Amino acid sequence: MGIQANHTKVGFIGIGVMGKSMAGHLMKVGYPLHIYTRTMSKATELIDQGAAWHQSPATLAAECDVIITMVGYPKDVEEIYLGEQGLLKQSKAGTYLIDMTTSSPLLAADIYKQAKERQMHALDAPVSGGDVGAREARLSIMVGGDQEDYEAMLPIFQLMGTNVVLQGKAGAGQHTKMCNQIAIASNMIGVCEALAYAKSSGLDPDTVLQSIATGAAGSWSLSNLAPRMIAGNFEPGFYIKHFIKDMGIALESAEAMGLKTPGLALAASLYKQLAEQGYEDKGTQALYKVWME
Repeated sequence: MGIQANHTKVGFIGIGVMGKSMAGHLMKVGYPLHIYTRTMSKATELIDQGAAWHQSPATLAAECDVIITMVGYPKDVEEIYLGEQGLLKQSKAGTYLIDMTTSSPLLAADIYKQAKERQMHALDAPVSGGDVGAREARLSIMVGGDQEDYEAMLPIFQLMGTNVVLQGKAGAGQHTKMCNQIAIASNMIGVCEALAYAKSSGLDPDTVLQSIATGAAGSWSLSNLAPRMIAGNFEPGFYIKHFIKDMGIALESAEAMGLKTPGLALAASLYKQLAEQGYEDKGTQALYKVWME
C-alpha cells in the first residue's frame, strides 16, 4: 500500500499530552484523521480542525488504513489490540498497526505475531522527547518490526520525529525504549542532587546551569527539566505515573535477563515515594521535591 496524504486514512487512539501534537502533525499535511480517546474533551481541538471522532476503537478500525496507538499502560494496549472489540479483530487485512505507547516487549511481539496471522502489519514504535519533542515534531522514534513495514511507514514517522531508527524485530523498539528510560532514571537523580548541592552551597542554580549544561555533565534532562525544577514548574511533560510504569517494565525485563540495575531500582523507589504523596500526575521533574522537602 502506498502511503499518501489526502488518501491514506490514519486512525489515532490516545489524544494525550503527546498524542494530540503527534496527531496534529499528520492532519497538517492532509492525512484524513480518525480519532478515539476515552475522554472526548481532550480531542475537541482536533475535532474542530476536521478530525473524525469515533465512539470506539472498533469503529475507527473499520475506516482506517493505518492505526497509531499512544495510550497509558500495557493493559490498555492489550485491551485495545487483543480484546473482543480490539484492533486485531476489527481491522482490515493489510492495515498497518503502530503502537507508540511505551509498553512490554513481550506484548509487542505477541501483537506482531497475531497481526501477521491476520495479514496485517504491526510495528512497536515508542518515542522519546516529551511534550516539547511531540509539539515540535522532534521525537526520537524507536521501531521494532519488519524492514519493509518500517520503510512503508517512514513517511508518517518522519512527520512526528527527526530521529527514526529501526532497531530490529518485533519488541526491539520497546527494548530500546527501556534503555532510554534506564538512562533517564539515574540521570534524573543526578540532576536533582546537582541542583540541591548548588542551592545548599549558596550558588545561583540558573548560573550554575550556564556552566554545566553544555559541558561533560550535559543531558536532555539537565537542559530541559532542570530549569523547570528551579522555577517550581512541575506540570507534566511526561507523567510520574507513566514513568513508574516504564521503570517497572524495565526492572521486570532486566530481572528476566539476569541483569542488575541498582540505579534504576533507586530511581523507581524515589518516584514511588512521590506517587504515594499524591504527585503521580505531576511531571518527572517533580523528583526535585524529594530534595526540596
